[in-house]
Amino acid sequence: MAKSALAQLEDQIAAVRREAFAAGYAAAMQVIQKAAAQPPASAGAQPAPSRRRRSASARPAKPTATAAPTVRRRRGRPAKTPAKAASRPRRGTNAQLISEVLQAVAPRAVRPAEIRTALQRDKGVAMAFTSIRHALGQLEARKAVEQVGDGRNWRHRT
Repeated sequence: MAKSALAQLEDQIAAVRREAFAAGYAAAMQVIQKAAAQPPASAGAQPAPSRRRRSASARPAKPTATAAPTVRRRRGRPAKTPAKAASRPRRGTNAQLISEVLQAVAPRAVRPAEIRTALQRDKGVAMAFTSIRHALGQLEARKAVEQVGDGRNWRHRT
């Protein structure tokens, strides 16, 4: 008995929700129809084209002469061009740039901060300290540079 009363109550609630949804939907459609029937606010402006597709029977036989064809553009990331793909530096470029800076200031030893400012000033390259440290490690493994003094200064090996 209790289950049937509960089921009836749930059915009644569902019916009320459906009726309320139908009433709200009908009211919204009336507002949309009224807005679509009114001319645009500015007399010179064209109304925005609808984004919904019409069925084949609702389409006009010929497009009007005043309607300009629209060009669709994809949203999202632009396609990669060959110029963008080539703009990435080649492998080993950081080590080569740092080696050139150290050769230019040789035989003096410099810190990574001085290497970074020289790269920005002379070559126009902004490089992170982590990248500089990694490149110095690579050059040290090749025996092209060496640490001097307390280990914070680097110089080119001759």
